[in-house]
Amino acid sequence: DWWPHVALGLIVCAHYMGPKVIAVVGPYTSGDTVTTAPFFMVDLISVVSYGAASSAFSEKTKYPSFLRTVNSNKAVVEMLVKILEYFNWRWVAFLNSYDDFGIDALELFKNTIKDSEICIGYTKSVTEATDYNEIFKSIKAQKIRVIIVFLIQQLAEVLIEKAVQLNVTNRVWIATDTWSLNKNLRKLKGIQTIGTVLGVAQPVIQIPGFQNFIHSTGSHMICKDAKGNCLCNQAGNYSNLTPEDIISSDPTYSFPVYAAVYAIAHALHNVLQCEGGKCNDSIRVFPYMVRIQKNVSKIQLTLLNQTIHFNENGEPMFGSYLIVFWNRYGEVQEVGAFTFQPKVNFFINSSKIQWHMDGHVPVSLCSQECNVGYAKKQDGIHKCCFTCQICRTGTFINITEDPYTCKACSDTEWSPEGSTRCNLRLVEYVPFTDPAALGLMVIVGLLVVLTLAVCVLFAFHYNTPVVRSAGGPMCFLILGCLSLSSISVFFYFGKPSVAFCIFRFLPFLLFYTVCVSCFVVRSFQIVCIFKIAAKFPKLQSWWVKYHGQWVVISVAFVIQALVLLIGYSSDPPKPYYDTFWYPDKIILNCDINLKATSTSVIFLLTLCILCFIFSYMGKDLPKNYNEAKSITFCLMLLILTWVIFATEYMLYHGRHILTLNALAVLCSLYSFLLWYFLPKCYIIMFQPEKNTQQHFQGLIQSYTKTISQ
Repeated sequence: DWWPHVALGLIVCAHYMGPKVIAVVGPYTSGDTVTTAPFFMVDLISVVSYGAASSAFSEKTKYPSFLRTVNSNKAVVEMLVKILEYFNWRWVAFLNSYDDFGIDALELFKNTIKDSEICIGYTKSVTEATDYNEIFKSIKAQKIRVIIVFLIQQLAEVLIEKAVQLNVTNRVWIATDTWSLNKNLRKLKGIQTIGTVLGVAQPVIQIPGFQNFIHSTGSHMICKDAKGNCLCNQAGNYSNLTPEDIISSDPTYSFPVYAAVYAIAHALHNVLQCEGGKCNDSIRVFPYMVRIQKNVSKIQLTLLNQTIHFNENGEPMFGSYLIVFWNRYGEVQEVGAFTFQPKVNFFINSSKIQWHMDGHVPVSLCSQECNVGYAKKQDGIHKCCFTCQICRTGTFINITEDPYTCKACSDTEWSPEGSTRCNLRLVEYVPFTDPAALGLMVIVGLLVVLTLAVCVLFAFHYNTPVVRSAGGPMCFLILGCLSLSSISVFFYFGKPSVAFCIFRFLPFLLFYTVCVSCFVVRSFQIVCIFKIAAKFPKLQSWWVKYHGQWVVISVAFVIQALVLLIGYSSDPPKPYYDTFWYPDKIILNCDINLKATSTSVIFLLTLCILCFIFSYMGKDLPKNYNEAKSITFCLMLLILTWVIFATEYMLYHGRHILTLNALAVLCSLYSFLLWYFLPKCYIIMFQPEKNTQQHFQGLIQSYTKTISQ
């Protein structure tokens, strides 16, 4: 077939079959080609089709001597996809004819769009018995606005006529080159109501003298040697056709037929070694010799300013497609083009298209695009159908990479709800230049100065009753450990490191343990002298003989030192990024090893409890020997300090929690310095009459009388 209703091919009568048949022009349709081509492939007879577009013929293992002068369905499908992408049509229907041509196009279309955002909402292979009413109901139910019609001309005419009859409106119809130039449909009454018709078409190339040839042909030539009524130049008896019928048919296939004949002639010219108008008549021509595929890449000729050549697979390396639009006057208007050679070029002038939607480009989407910061959640099997979910805090969406997943930001980044990127977190810690840090370091310096002053004062009054009753040499150990414990305060400021984290806890836990153990021993000694010595004289004797107080202090120091050494050696505290409490900040802190630190804290807490017990037991001792009130007050202040800090730690998680921690450490140190040593300093400096042996003896005698009564 050349045009619809016009057959132009080659019918070879039975006695012509044989070596004399060297090439075949045609068939036109893919279905006819699938049926007839294998017979010619057996003898490698070249088949040059001017209309078979199925991509199956590109498989050279099955069709080694097949050639065509039209582009395959693959090129048409690629062009259709580009049109859909250009107008952002992602929800389409695909109607194809139930034959090799249509089924091949459907498979190509599916493979082409599988990595794109385009979805087929409805597909149907159409036959003469198809229920068109059911097709249009399904398309309407799916809310599809764009319909691709990949049908042969006869089926396309029936489909569009049914669409007009069934009042199908407001749709975009994309026609393939089989019916995009159909004059009957363009002039059909009511065609404007169905919507907008776009199409792809091969450009019309006028062949000089073609119309004159058609008008001058008066009768068909009958095969001279044919038996019966065998017509050599047509597939049937179309003698009633007028020249106007032929010329008014689809003119786009004139040039492919023209090129097919010339391709065979060019191949035969090469086989016969023709040159200068003469050929080698001695060469006997066989079909395999004229096999165009054998030297296909060498075939290159110019026809009507068109360069005709093929690739190694016999596919045409020439030609282009036009994008056409049916305007309101029933005329075909060119609005774009798609060229293949020398490079792919695609363009559309959409301003020329008169859309049925009041001049606006119709929208065909299963789901509206998500707003910025929202991820798609696919509904069902179609990726074009989705719901939108906002990305939570700490996540972001990159629609170019993956529009379906909210990705988590890294630990050093953050994002608010509905973000498309992550922002760097603000890293916070307390620098040494912070006013609060400077203030606390000044207080540490004051603590050291005060402890040094107390040491000097106690040294000058070392042999006085107040100093001796306070602990004598033990006082200097307590004051020294208080100063050493204050070292921890400096390591709460600045950017933490492993060393910073170790010295943030170790000096305080170690030397404060010594301080508390000294108070435990001191409380026990006083209770032992006044209450236990008489009942347990041997215990008192052993305590004095072996310097029990120093043994207890040393043992406490060694135990705490070993606990800290073992714990910090296996898993020392280290810096960590606290990102839990603030979405946009990183609080630099130290990760405490709970196993090691909890053991040392429990040990320190045990000493505090023992100290409190012994102090309470000595509440009724002589006034100058009664350490219960001062030590108990110090312990209560210590407990209150850390309870307040624990409450703040639970409620506040900013960088200044480190400042509060350092303040709690200082309060713990000042509680002993001020409430234990300061009253004794006051007596030494301002009440010297109470710092005498006689005064202390009088208090002891009063206590003895009270006990005896």
